[in-house]
Amino acid sequence: MSHVDDVREFLSGRRARVTPEQAGLPAYGGHRRVKGLRREEVAMLAGVSVDYYVRLERGNLSGASDSVLESLARALQLDDVEREYLYDLARQSPAPGPRSRTASPKLRPVVQQVLDAITDAPAWVRNSRHDFLATNRLARALHAPMLEHQPHPANSARFVFLDPAAPGFYREWERVAEDTAGFLRQEAAHAPYDRSLQELIGELSTQSEVFRRNWAQHNVRTHRAGTKKLHHPVVGDLDLNFESAELTSQPGLILVIYTAAPGSSSADALNLLASLAATEPEQSPAR
Repeated sequence: MSHVDDVREFLSGRRARVTPEQAGLPAYGGHRRVKGLRREEVAMLAGVSVDYYVRLERGNLSGASDSVLESLARALQLDDVEREYLYDLARQSPAPGPRSRTASPKLRPVVQQVLDAITDAPAWVRNSRHDFLATNRLARALHAPMLEHQPHPANSARFVFLDPAAPGFYREWERVAEDTAGFLRQEAAHAPYDRSLQELIGELSTQSEVFRRNWAQHNVRTHRAGTKKLHHPVVGDLDLNFESAELTSQPGLILVIYTAAPGSSSADALNLLASLAATEPEQSPAR
């Protein structure tokens, strides 16, 4: 039996062993055509895309991170021996092929120059994982509660689900959490073989019950325009509009800009924050 057969039979056998009731899932209808869990149910429980789990069950564990393996072991309710066997199978898998990781485009220096030229609005550039790759001064001041607690590049999804400061920063935190899970599900559908994205999803699934609950809803979101209600620890409440667009010169990187309605209290608060930020020592543009 080949290594691929070992992986396929082990995962499918363990999937067939777990019932929806044992996994805490509702069993709709009186008849199921599969014994145990369906593939999409395992994917939901493990916090990965269905396409990615199908690839794993077909025998390709190459490139699977420890966080993904741990989430998979939890979803399949593996005991300690089975869990170690799964890790052994992953270690024995061939090296990942060219599709195992989607490299984030390298930021062109001129992009930072453009951000720095925007002085009256928070502006930054992110990738599909929602890593903050570059920011202007006002964006750094606005997102200080996140940027001060994470190494570069800070990740807004990690902040939303894992940082206790997030519910105080986002005045509609529950909605933000739902949207963020939907953004990541959409990105995972576009890039099922992006290992770095799957690692983030696995990390959030392992560490956040709120993320697991939202991920299980299978909602899909886009992040192009909308409003955010924030509470900044220095200037108070802010109601901001945001617009985002992909950089045509660097596909995969998104420029995001926040603005406040002219004459509003949020505009006054944003102006105050800009004044305070201008007096602070300049940090690295990436932060």
